[in-house]
Amino acid sequence: MAYDALIIGGGACGLMCAVQAGLLGKRTLVLEKNDKVGAKILISGGGRCNFTNLHTSITNFVSEHPDFLHQAFAQWKVDDTVNFFKDHGGIIGEEKTLGQLFPRSNKAKDIVAVFTKLMYETQQDLWLHTEVKAVEQDANGYAVHVVRSGKETVLHSKKVVFASGGLPVAKLGASDFALRTARNFGLQVVDTAPALVPLTITGKDASWYASLAGNAIFSRVYNAKISFEENILFTHWGLSGPAILQLSSYWKAGESFTIDLLPKFSLDELIKNERAQGGKRTIGQLLQLHFTRKMVDALGKFLPIDLKVASLSKADAKLVIDSIHRFSVKPAGDKGYDKAEVMRGGVATTALNPKTLESKAQAGLYFGGEAVDITGWLGGYNFQWAWASGFLIAQDL
Repeated sequence: MAYDALIIGGGACGLMCAVQAGLLGKRTLVLEKNDKVGAKILISGGGRCNFTNLHTSITNFVSEHPDFLHQAFAQWKVDDTVNFFKDHGGIIGEEKTLGQLFPRSNKAKDIVAVFTKLMYETQQDLWLHTEVKAVEQDANGYAVHVVRSGKETVLHSKKVVFASGGLPVAKLGASDFALRTARNFGLQVVDTAPALVPLTITGKDASWYASLAGNAIFSRVYNAKISFEENILFTHWGLSGPAILQLSSYWKAGESFTIDLLPKFSLDELIKNERAQGGKRTIGQLLQLHFTRKMVDALGKFLPIDLKVASLSKADAKLVIDSIHRFSVKPAGDKGYDKAEVMRGGVATTALNPKTLESKAQAGLYFGGEAVDITGWLGGYNFQWAWASGFLIAQDL
């Protein structure tokens, strides 16, 4: 069978690329190493799949050149995603927190079903249990070496799409294949790291964080680059929760960041108001109006929680206010790719045509989705990029 393109990877980008190519009357072959397509789609959003975000803009992405996204999001908008799943699968999106859109059914498998149906209807081919070992240039385009059912086969095509994702999560078949191949063909690759990942605390403070494991607190987490207001979660190894995952994309080892544990209130004002009423409550009692008893007891390690507000010195008041509103954290590291939602870095955007995602230097090679140096925030943004990149590539096959 002669195909218009071979697509490596049956995830979000690869599936969208295949069906969009099919809707244009083209034939593709999707090569997937797992026993089913859409592995990361199926586990996203706790198995519910937040398939896009209504607030998507280039400001929601980390990249050396985020302006690269202008072309993609001009050609494939959030409305296009919403209409695609509605028209082809009857899926109605329901908005949850912060613009996240989930299928009304709350079933990620319904998203995958849209693609499997369309692939069948547009006669796109799919090989499961197929590992791509190498891609080499030949006289007719590219030779793609694959292992299927224990046998090695060489496929030939003028166009090859790398939609094989990034390094998270190994048990779902993640690998650096797209990055290694890009380097082999001379494309620049931006240094990679886990992103949207929990952060670890070690040393003398480790037991303090572990003692609070399971406690979630709405906070503002910030550094010199960015600020997020969402829940943080204390864990046995350090910190997680939406705000921490978001900040992790803007954090590097050795850096500190700050947490405002009470972003909706001014503790300075709360203390003044308490003083005006006689200041009979202790600092612990005042804090307990906003935190769990367990959290207040833990704060007692370095705050005078048994001291009455009326007795607070200026130095004590400053210590309490700084500790709550400017809680400094210096993580030891992160939980790695197996706990990361996505990968930061990837094939440099400067190496790709922003209108088609084809390599500028290597005609016929395309890179989309997580393999590219485009990393979205938590909450459906990475899916919007995956759908958009799959669509762009399909138009050029």
